[in-house]
Amino acid sequence: MNAYAPILVLGALGAAFAIFSVVAATLIGPKRYNRAKLEAYECGIEPTPTPAGGGRFPIKYYLTAMLFIIFDIEIVFLYPWAVTFDALGLFGLVEMLLFVLTVFVAYAYVWRRGGLEWD
Repeated sequence: MNAYAPILVLGALGAAFAIFSVVAATLIGPKRYNRAKLEAYECGIEPTPTPAGGGRFPIKYYLTAMLFIIFDIEIVFLYPWAVTFDALGLFGLVEMLLFVLTVFVAYAYVWRRGGLEWD
């Protein structure tokens, strides 16, 4: 249990700071409410009505989401690989090259479909 004590203390400190920040902001923060502030969207753009069955999302929405997921997964696999690179040897290098190649194929697909173009 002594090995986990610093982790538990750090978690408790993080939770206490988060709770303290939320409570302090509610007590100390300004309370200037107006009609625009209480609207669902605060950006000033009036929301457009959506059709009854829901609207269609453009393909760029899905491509951008797919791109974020791909690179998140890549980082999750690259970090442990980098830590144990010496122990894996040539096998680890070849496997990571194959993995990066498959990630590059997904990246090329998103690039080809125009997912990186911002209008």
